Amino acid sequence: MQTFQHYIDGRFEDASATFDSINPATRQPWARMPRAREADVDRAVRAADRAFRAPQWSGLTASQRGRLLFRLADLIEAEAPHLAELETRDTGKIIRETRAQIAYVAEYYRYYGGLADKVEGRYIDIDKADTEAYLRREPIGVVAAVVPWNSQLFLSAVKIAPALAAGCTVVLKASEDGPAPLLAFARLVDKAGFPPGVISILTGFGDDCGRVLTSHPLVSRIAFTGGPETARHVVRNSAENLAYLTLELGGKSPVVVFPDADLDSTVNAIISGIFAASGQSCVAGSRLIAHRAILPALLARLKERAERIHIGTPDDMATEMGPLATERQVTHIQDLITRSVAAGARLVTGGAPPGHHGEGYYFRPTILLCENGDTPCLREEFFGPVLSVIAFDDEADAVAQANDTPYGLACGVFTRDLARAKRMTAALRAGIVWVNTYRMVSPMMPFGGYGLSGLGREGGMEAMLDYTRTKSVWIRTSDTPISDPFVMR
Repeated sequence: MQTFQHYIDGRFEDASATFDSINPATRQPWARMPRAREADVDRAVRAADRAFRAPQWSGLTASQRGRLLFRLADLIEAEAPHLAELETRDTGKIIRETRAQIAYVAEYYRYYGGLADKVEGRYIDIDKADTEAYLRREPIGVVAAVVPWNSQLFLSAVKIAPALAAGCTVVLKASEDGPAPLLAFARLVDKAGFPPGVISILTGFGDDCGRVLTSHPLVSRIAFTGGPETARHVVRNSAENLAYLTLELGGKSPVVVFPDADLDSTVNAIISGIFAASGQSCVAGSRLIAHRAILPALLARLKERAERIHIGTPDDMATEMGPLATERQVTHIQDLITRSVAAGARLVTGGAPPGHHGEGYYFRPTILLCENGDTPCLREEFFGPVLSVIAFDDEADAVAQANDTPYGLACGVFTRDLARAKRMTAALRAGIVWVNTYRMVSPMMPFGGYGLSGLGREGGMEAMLDYTRTKSVWIRTSDTPISDPFVMR
């Protein structure tokens, strides 16, 4: 059993309590994780508050902060294979995906390292005589970052990198499900040379860790990724400190396929969108809305390809789909499939564990064909490898079905008709629209949704500005004394 430590105020510490982390491929404990209590969280936040005001951090120029982020990016790139192995073991995400994704995470730190000294104020030609006015942008303060277990190095990078570039300090709570890679990432933070307290990384459970962190009076900004139910608790917690909020939540993302689409390319995109990462992605393309004329041919191709997906141990480079991360995910998916079939959905393929992978949390790629939009599988998020399919008749019907959800994170449109693609991107109610592609990300592009998919955006320049606030500065330029306000003239 490996043992991991918290990283608080520049020191690695054993916790007063621990818990075992389970390998999803074997259902066996493999590591002992530190469990943060209220006192641990309080120390981390107070250290972040001290660091925010200390000259070792606040006295750095923006360019110097950027150089620290570049150094951290180089360390991530060098250690990506090791971090990938930890993430694969702790979450079940396949090694071919964790290696590629973590190597790309370094680009987020480089992007924001380059933006650190690009934040600008603004001069205002004010309507008052003998007065100059301008706006300064200043870092907002201590940031509480909370991330789930899936793609955690990426989801932490889109919070940590812009926050540090802006001059904030960060306390990061890794998920209690699979925290190993982020606790190991703390070694790179330490090696990069950030002053003590600028970044602290811990893990623990909701009430004695997450609640304490997000309601702490010294926290000025909360950046959360997770599900809507937990987000509601975070919003209530933020009433204690009135912190600014970014919420990146779930999705029930539609993929709309028109008759003129390139079916070979479309099938590959759909398979990637729903079965990559075993469907455990907030942007998973879990609703396929296909034109009735091509639905039979498209469904046949998808069924054949889904049944060829190689399910295997996540550390094998030949594996195309590994286990789910937790047992509760398997239980939730099976229950939702059962309810959907009872409501009229037809099981095209999958629908159960594969039965030949021992005790791991494996589940077969699954496709459900639905007759109406009220079927549970079209309404509720699986967070697993399940594609729900329904037909549409015309463009207006496609838009109506795609928008018939309380979520609005992402969507895909497949058509060769550029005018139609432009109409669809305007009509679809989602924060991300991919046309003739799916599941692409870049540090240069904002990421976020509508409705129950969250508040705010991560990525791009605007994300870094969200870690700042403006200060209005008024300067009187006249040497003439200000007149007595109580003398009438």
